[in-house]
Amino acid sequence: MSSLPASLPHPTPLDVLGQTFGYQQFRGPQQAIVEHVVAGGDALVLMPTGGGKSLCYQIPAIVRQNAGHGVTIVISPLIALMHDQVGALLEAGVAAAFLNSTQSFEESSQLEKQLLRNELTLLYAAPERINTPRMKGLLASLHERGLLSLFAIDEAHCVSQWGHDFRPEYRSLSLLHETFPDVPRMALTATADELTRQDMIERLKLEEARQFVSSFDRPNIRYTIVEKTDATRQLLRFIETEHDGEAGIVYCQSRKRVEEIAATLADAGIKAMAYHAGLDASLRQQRQDRFLREDAMVMVATIAFGMGIDKPDVRFVAHLDMPKNIEGYYQETGRAGRDGLSADAWMVYGLQDVVNQRRMIDTSEVASEEFKQVMRGKLDALLSLAEDTRCRRVSLLHYFGEDSQPCGNCDNCLNPPEVWDATEAARKMLSCIYRVQQASGISFGAGHIMDILRGKSSEKVIQYGHDQLSTFGIGAELGEAQWRSVLRQLIAKNTVRVDTEAFSTLQLLPDARQVLKGEVGVLLRAQALGAKADRRKRATKTSVKGLAEAALNAGALERLGRLKAWRAEVAREHNLPAFVIFHDATLRALAEQAPQSLQDLEGISGMGVKKLQAYGAEVLRVCAEPE
Repeated sequence: MSSLPASLPHPTPLDVLGQTFGYQQFRGPQQAIVEHVVAGGDALVLMPTGGGKSLCYQIPAIVRQNAGHGVTIVISPLIALMHDQVGALLEAGVAAAFLNSTQSFEESSQLEKQLLRNELTLLYAAPERINTPRMKGLLASLHERGLLSLFAIDEAHCVSQWGHDFRPEYRSLSLLHETFPDVPRMALTATADELTRQDMIERLKLEEARQFVSSFDRPNIRYTIVEKTDATRQLLRFIETEHDGEAGIVYCQSRKRVEEIAATLADAGIKAMAYHAGLDASLRQQRQDRFLREDAMVMVATIAFGMGIDKPDVRFVAHLDMPKNIEGYYQETGRAGRDGLSADAWMVYGLQDVVNQRRMIDTSEVASEEFKQVMRGKLDALLSLAEDTRCRRVSLLHYFGEDSQPCGNCDNCLNPPEVWDATEAARKMLSCIYRVQQASGISFGAGHIMDILRGKSSEKVIQYGHDQLSTFGIGAELGEAQWRSVLRQLIAKNTVRVDTEAFSTLQLLPDARQVLKGEVGVLLRAQALGAKADRRKRATKTSVKGLAEAALNAGALERLGRLKAWRAEVAREHNLPAFVIFHDATLRALAEQAPQSLQDLEGISGMGVKKLQAYGAEVLRVCAEPE
């Protein structure tokens, strides 16, 4: 039932880590989590993407199975994720399977029989499946036989209405505690603020669970947020100058925009595909498989794409439109650099992004006013992150309740933004909004306010007599882009809000009073006042692939090329992504060390017992080929 040798009938977690997965030591809090769950404790695990969450339930599953406790049930939201994780476990010699809608009745029945014979260590199933009468009956039968070891609820933030990816079907998982109170449970997620965390605990009945909250810091990711001028041109320059020939994900808000950007990238010679919910399910699956299996592929997608994407060598995540909140931003950017090597989280945004996101919140016909208010607060927090002049990492981690020091690696650290005293400009903007509303009895949008400030006699300005206001032309010294920057930052500072229920008109907030009275000063980013917003002082960047391979000599590079070609063949035969066979780091270690015997392969990171048995001889053959 696992790849552990017969000499280890009751393996320790460290035995499993080394023998099955080929790693010599745990990372961060992994060991404490694993030991707690192996002992039968409930756990809530918050660990960033790439931190090794899967091992936190896979190792306890193997240890507890070997101790006679039966199968671990893993609740996972995506079929593609189940397929790849089960494939990776089978490659490591662990008896794993999934139950989902892709299987026939006969296949499902056969798996159920295997479960009742105690032949599986892990079974993956979607939350919808767990709540079916047939599955409830199967779980009850396993429980009666003492063969229900552990429930692991992956992507557990989906249970919370405050989370960035709420899925109602997760609410039914409270039945696990109600029906099987003696079976340990663990909930795992990469992203949850305090509000979402408390909701998870309440919904999943984990009040007594031990909480393991890892640092949210991903030091290998460089965060960059720039003002949107020409998003398509900015993206092209970003990819061509910094990530040419590397894998990445580009997020857009609409399906139409996804198709346009994918076509533009393809026309520019970049391997790119579109992915969104409007595509046929089989085509979406085909494109996701290509993204996982091919090198240097760029996926342009809505947020329909991403959860459970385990591709380790995604070198960048780019946002062409602002996400809904910091949790969504963090989750999506976290898909870059899962291998621990450097990666970029790059976003362009503008005033219209704020308006669009606010409109989606305000015009929702199903959300309660309480929910809308929370979502507005989360959007405001993301806008504050975008406009902040401090270290991006400090701001991001502060949102999750974590203190940190400036990272020296984000755009604000590498190229500190100039700050200017915008008190007078802010007062002009706020005064103009006030005067217009006072004169007309109604509010107006950003474009109209800026026309008045700049002294532009548009048809609408003349129609309402706003060219006679005292604020007409008082801001002629700034251009439209600069006034948009001022307005956007005033919105971030909670002095102005966009009322999307009233045609995106501008409304003054209570904090505006202090600014208008001259009681507080206003310092704003000066990025729009002169230099191009996306022109950063960054050293010429060598690709991660180039850096990693630069340390290898000519012979090692030859071996690495042969190993990658061999791995690709094996992956195709097994219908799995190449990284499931061996990670790049394992191939580089093999290329560098040039092993001569099976004994030489022992101890290489990622080379577990089963993989040594399955591939050891072939790896030695490939390494020994003449150069």
